[in-house]
Amino acid sequence: MASPLLRKPSLVHEGDATIVHQLLAQDTGLEYVGFKMIDLKVKARYEETLTDQECCIVALTGRITVSEGEHHFTGIGTRESVFEKKPTDSVFVSGGKQFLLEAVTNATVALCYAPSLQQLPTRWIKAGDVGVERRGKYQNQRMVHNILPDSDPSASSLLVVEVYTEGGHFSSYPPHKHDQDRLPEESFLEETYYHEVEPHTGFVFQRVYTDNRSLDETMSVEHRDVVLVPAGYHPVGVPDGYTSYYLNVMAGPKRIWKFHNDPDHEWILARQ
Repeated sequence: MASPLLRKPSLVHEGDATIVHQLLAQDTGLEYVGFKMIDLKVKARYEETLTDQECCIVALTGRITVSEGEHHFTGIGTRESVFEKKPTDSVFVSGGKQFLLEAVTNATVALCYAPSLQQLPTRWIKAGDVGVERRGKYQNQRMVHNILPDSDPSASSLLVVEVYTEGGHFSSYPPHKHDQDRLPEESFLEETYYHEVEPHTGFVFQRVYTDNRSLDETMSVEHRDVVLVPAGYHPVGVPDGYTSYYLNVMAGPKRIWKFHNDPDHEWILARQ
């Protein structure tokens, strides 16, 4: 039986737009995080009105034009494949606003949602402003694109990052969690992982588990799958010969990312 945390693409066609994933509260049981993935053919349009949620529109691949009110961000997007490993453009839109996407080329767009706690300006998050950092060492190295980190005040709830992990390496490792609202030691954040794998025939492994093992799921995750992380530790392992990409969306009652490492594995960080 497939894990309820693992969601496969479910293609719904709306004109020249294809909804690859639609994972909102009614679909997932998550309280804070929502996610959509949309494929757009050239010249296709997609329109949405936000109510009580804010949205980060990530031009995953291809080029799009994003319009909201008087704002028009034309032909944004920097790559044809996420595995070009360079940052892309995104647009942040607060709740209560309407946005329109138009595909300049064939494009894939991620829509990342969280509660809109205050009205904030619509903002183009330029690729050149996205912070790039390398985390970990040895076989736990990965590269991170910080699209909407908690240090960026552009959003009221949303946190959005991209992560690349090479074959034979682990990511989100040593296993860490953020499922307790006990700041300053740890924050409560739900999370989704949208995965891509290069070559596309590959797979990665992701485990989601809690200390008491009331939640303990180990999944074989394929290209374009999504994993839900309502709670618990959530490491990712990448087989040799493949490269892993994932887009993380996080949100909770406070917009702070403070994680807690699994004590059984934290000793790994002490290696020289």
